[in-house]
Amino acid sequence: MDKQAAVASLGQTSLLRPAWVQAALAANDRLKVALTLLQAAAAHARQPAEPLQDLRAECAAAGLKGRWLDELQAGATLQGEDLLLPEAGRLAALLHEALTTMARPVTGLPGEVDDTTDAEVTALRQRRDHWLQNLARWKADCEHGRAALGSDHLRALTHGHRGKRGQPADDSLHLLVMDLHKALNRLSATLASEVIDGAHAWQIGPQDRPRIAAFMRGLGRTRALKLDHPGLDTAATRDGPHLLIQNDIGTNDAHVLVVQVVDGETVDGVPATPGIRLTYSDLHKPRFAFFQARLAELGAQWSAPQSQVRADLNEGAAYQLGTATFTCADEAALALALEGIGARIVFLIDWNRARKRPQAFVAKPLAIEVLREAAQREVGHRAWLEAGGEQLVFDAMQDLGPGAFRIGDRLDAVLGEAAAQAFLVDVLALAWRARTAHQPAALVADETRLLLTRHMQQHRTEFDLLTEHAAWVQTLAEAVHEALADGTVDGGDDRTEAAARLGARAKTWERQADHLVMRARTQAERLPRWRSVVALMELADDVADALEEAAFLISLLAEQRRGHSRKLLHGEVRAALQALAETVLGATQDHVRALAILCGLGQGSDATDQDAFVAATWRVLQAERRCDELLREARRALCRHVPEPAVLMLASDLAASLELASDRLLTLEYRLRDLAFRRVESPSVLG
Repeated sequence: MDKQAAVASLGQTSLLRPAWVQAALAANDRLKVALTLLQAAAAHARQPAEPLQDLRAECAAAGLKGRWLDELQAGATLQGEDLLLPEAGRLAALLHEALTTMARPVTGLPGEVDDTTDAEVTALRQRRDHWLQNLARWKADCEHGRAALGSDHLRALTHGHRGKRGQPADDSLHLLVMDLHKALNRLSATLASEVIDGAHAWQIGPQDRPRIAAFMRGLGRTRALKLDHPGLDTAATRDGPHLLIQNDIGTNDAHVLVVQVVDGETVDGVPATPGIRLTYSDLHKPRFAFFQARLAELGAQWSAPQSQVRADLNEGAAYQLGTATFTCADEAALALALEGIGARIVFLIDWNRARKRPQAFVAKPLAIEVLREAAQREVGHRAWLEAGGEQLVFDAMQDLGPGAFRIGDRLDAVLGEAAAQAFLVDVLALAWRARTAHQPAALVADETRLLLTRHMQQHRTEFDLLTEHAAWVQTLAEAVHEALADGTVDGGDDRTEAAARLGARAKTWERQADHLVMRARTQAERLPRWRSVVALMELADDVADALEEAAFLISLLAEQRRGHSRKLLHGEVRAALQALAETVLGATQDHVRALAILCGLGQGSDATDQDAFVAATWRVLQAERRCDELLREARRALCRHVPEPAVLMLASDLAASLELASDRLLTLEYRLRDLAFRRVESPSVLG
């Protein structure tokens, strides 16, 4: 991982000086231990009977580990005057890397253009280049089987003698390390640092402190959500007219954020408003888009993200780089934006892993919505991941049994997208609450099961489909009633076209109702409890079919008016048909009321609700009986007043269709009554 290279790639090298010095001092420790190991190995090769030097503590303190370090000393042998070392190539690579890192704050990187006139820096750079070339040749020799280290080469690496006064000394890697260490100490003294609410800051002005504090206030508000995951270290400095704030986010080398606070230039004595320029890099496109959206909530304007590739970052793989700008009206708005940016960073940590886990239960876009809402509620996802993640949800689904979920079922397919999202966000929230209350993971698992049970109880997909189907039936009944009441059925003028439109709309509505029945049948194939729902919806669909047929017959009757100057339906006939349609409409409305009441019926239901349900179903029964009478009245009127055979047939069929709708409604209502009685006895029936 190389966060320094990542920040440098964003063009903010002034942020890196303290980090470079810190890394250089750590590299100094590695170099000294590595050279000590080399000297110990040479000593053991010369006197193999002597005990080995125990350098394990020194290696651990310098961050060096691996069995090869022990073998380096134990396996050292002499071949004539040459020293043979196991893993000599790894030692050469270690020395090369550590020297490059240690020299960087003083000399820059090899190949970097530097116009310094400092003679000491120039001399150190030349010595660095000499030893880097020397170490590279040694590593290449080892790779080609020429691992022997001559005595002169060994001395050149390890000796610490500067020679007598007035005489030039032979240089060594050891001497160079000591000289670089002195230069680092002098450089460190020039970096007067301070800590502002956890941010390491240096060379800042008085106006910068409240801005850094605002950023750290937001970071501190949500920092705990990362738990023990590394990241969120912050550095700040002033680079000319700008304040720079850098946050390392997590552990990936290409995942870096730099905030540049721009002071507006004074025009005619009036200072312009300050602004923010934020540069962000990320190797994951979905996470980049997620952060874009989160900052857009604060008013960020993003440039088009660019794909970047650097050999020293992300193992040479491409990563995304983009810039966001904020225009702030005053210092208060600037502080608010900085706090908002700081508060949102923690949700990027471990984000990609958190995005993948919910995809076992919901579609990819919905999984991102879950993380977005969890971020908005500032509960995050890390606590959920550590408490068990997706296993919590799998166990909860399994505990509800095959009556609710089968193997392979997804939450969004069973609960619906909105309910599935709400459940998963609630699970993330309860995991965070449990973590802050120091509750065990077993308790989180129990609460997840209870939460899913409540969501399943609240979500009655069966009733949703029944209620939606009932709404289409009522829409059909209203359209038929209106066509008979306003004279559309009589045709003539523009009413024939209106009747044709009615027929087309009714067919569309009836198909919508059919789709609901098909959805119920699909559910019944996977969940046995849906079979009773299918039976109810098939009865309800008979009502929809009868009403669609009535609308079609009205359109045919309207066509019969062509060529006639008088109305085809006598007033008595129209009155009987209108009464039929009005009664059927009332029955469909009572059916909708009965379903609405049925959704809430159970053992704890209020007696008033139960009475209202019974009353609604009895009105459907009375409507069916009334329709029987009205059908006969309509037929008598037709025989008396309609001589045209075609009109007589169509009007008679219209009346019969309306009566059939009432008849099917009655059968449906009897089934609903049985269901209601069972639900009062056992609320688990049908959901």
